[in-house]
Amino acid sequence: MYDLLLILGLIALGYFSGTWVEKRHYRSIIQRETELLPLPAVTFKTMDYAPETIAGSRMVTGSAVISIDYFKRFLASLRNIFGGTVKSYESLLDRARREALLRMKAEARDADIILNVRIETASIGRTAHRRSVGCLEAVAYGTAVRLKKTSAAP
Repeated sequence: MYDLLLILGLIALGYFSGTWVEKRHYRSIIQRETELLPLPAVTFKTMDYAPETIAGSRMVTGSAVISIDYFKRFLASLRNIFGGTVKSYESLLDRARREALLRMKAEARDADIILNVRIETASIGRTAHRRSVGCLEAVAYGTAVRLKKTSAAP
């Protein structure tokens, strides 16, 4: 009886601590997205700025590796048996992509725009005999462009 209570207690602890960490991470993401909102990150390959208006450009990247907790991994394995949407993996992918974009934008704080933004994802820790995802890596990259400041004539 005590073993069953111990297992249930550990499962509950895993669930609540994992949920708390995920909610805290989402709050952090929302706060930083609000701060970095003025810096646009777009997928245009070209821009309509004349070359003489560009002060500089450089490649910027942001990378994030996010892991799923054991409780959600357990629920996802059950979902794989019965079929349907695996919400825990959707949340994992959303957090990884948004975090990678935020880290890329943080690297380009002095830029006016980030062009040709791309996001790539890969699973880490997945082996042939174990079909669950351990961690997910998201990489965001683009070209940060700084424009020359023009002074308005009086």
